[in-house]
Amino acid sequence: QLQSAESGGGLVQPGGSLRLSCDASAFPLPAYGIGWSRVVPGKVREPIACLSNSDSSSYYAGSVKGRFTISRDAAKNMVYLKMNNLKAEDTANYFCTSYYRAYAPLTGDYDSWGEGTQVTVSS
Repeated sequence: QLQSAESGGGLVQPGGSLRLSCDASAFPLPAYGIGWSRVVPGKVREPIACLSNSDSSSYYAGSVKGRFTISRDAAKNMVYLKMNNLKAEDTANYFCTSYYRAYAPLTGDYDSWGEGTQVTVSS
């Protein structure tokens, strides 16, 4: 059983904030960048954020842009997703994700591992 690389999920009220953490050492394969995707049961996986491994360029899906911020602590090999102004539609299981394409990485190939961390936004 894979040990989850993700943590930090939980139950939060609409408008609240959470910070998710990803242990990037769990992803040994070379990639353009590392970030996050999310899955709602019954729906396709949605890539939502990517941070380039080379120049720290960041990319966001339109659904989260302006509310979510991706960051890295290189010394700890950790990647974070700070989520502000959470909405009910952000409820999903969030996965640490490797992205492989440099151009528009959120629309290219990607891989995720582990069990993810559940975020539930509800009053």
